[in-house]
Amino acid sequence: MQYRKNKHGEDVSILGYGCMRFTTKAGRIDIDKAEKEILAAVEAGVNYFDTAYIYTGSEAALGEIVERTGIREKINIATKLPQYLISNSAAIDKYFAEELSRLRTNYVDYYLMHHLTDFSQWEKLKAIGIEDWIAKRKASGEIRNIGFSFHGTTEMFQKILNDYDWDFCMIQYNYLDEVAQAGKDGLKAAAAKGIPVWIMEPLRGGKLVNLLPEAAKKMIAAHPHGWSAAEWGFRWLYNQSEVTCVLSGMNSLEMVQENARIASDAPAGHFTKEDFDFISQIIAEIKRTEKVGCTGCRYCMPCPKGIDIPGIFRGWNLMYSETKVSGMKDYFQTTLLRKDSAFATACIGCGKCEKHCPQEIPIREMLKKADKDLRPWYVRPIMSIGKKFMLRK
Repeated sequence: MQYRKNKHGEDVSILGYGCMRFTTKAGRIDIDKAEKEILAAVEAGVNYFDTAYIYTGSEAALGEIVERTGIREKINIATKLPQYLISNSAAIDKYFAEELSRLRTNYVDYYLMHHLTDFSQWEKLKAIGIEDWIAKRKASGEIRNIGFSFHGTTEMFQKILNDYDWDFCMIQYNYLDEVAQAGKDGLKAAAAKGIPVWIMEPLRGGKLVNLLPEAAKKMIAAHPHGWSAAEWGFRWLYNQSEVTCVLSGMNSLEMVQENARIASDAPAGHFTKEDFDFISQIIAEIKRTEKVGCTGCRYCMPCPKGIDIPGIFRGWNLMYSETKVSGMKDYFQTTLLRKDSAFATACIGCGKCEKHCPQEIPIREMLKKADKDLRPWYVRPIMSIGKKFMLRK
């Protein structure tokens, strides 16, 4: 296992264990199976285990396994404050106490503000005293590192990043998301401030394995490296020195062993030009199914009506390169969940965006088509209610 340093110079395994996808049996987490997998990961050198309040049964399962196996001092436990459920300072104490109880521990090594998409969410937490609360918990030793997990635009990520003295952060990042969400610019901005970056969705929830086009699968199978689709995705991330830890939702001994093997054999800087070229070929195959040739350059922005044009096109493309549900989810999570975001129907047809588009996309026309696909009549009320809930004051 290879290790990289956190902000305080401590070793973190470059492979982290995502505890959201434990195997369930009869609707309950299979504790005995999960225990074997966790112990195998610890034996392989994994020392970071990530869960969250809303991962059903996950915190409690991890806590039980850690207590009965006596591995607490060998690992780092990370969990997250459900900021979208918080309305006052008392609620912060309530959720944190519940998490410690579930995890059967009196401290958390890494604690994150969960699922920030907009600066207004962080402002709301500050208004109810989160900064003082963090300071007290760190002073008492109950929290050792504070961070945030993020879904949204690069600009919003950097605004949150620069507003507080964070110990670490977590972003969605993979070779298909290089210019989406926080993206490579966000990764480098964090690294420039000395803030370690954790990676979630390194394979887009397995989609860069299971939902690859057949042509891409054949290209990978024929490549002389002999790497699997998953290995290409992990190696692309490990190659970047700015990446500290990559999470994987492992739920089999075979997956633990294979991922640990890759994490022991993929140092920063090991990719060759030919390897990067091959990844570009895979991306090209994925993009053949897209609806609009948007590269995410954001030259069309800002829109005077607050429409995130690249974000909408990204979600629309994902509906066809992956699944309709994943495209809608991406659109809602990363584009719509911002205080100043607007539906495509807010477009006034000024054409300013089209004048700056290097791809010469007929943006106004395509926005109408994208909105029709992304927001069918039966989804519109759900998205509106969801936005009001997540961004409520």
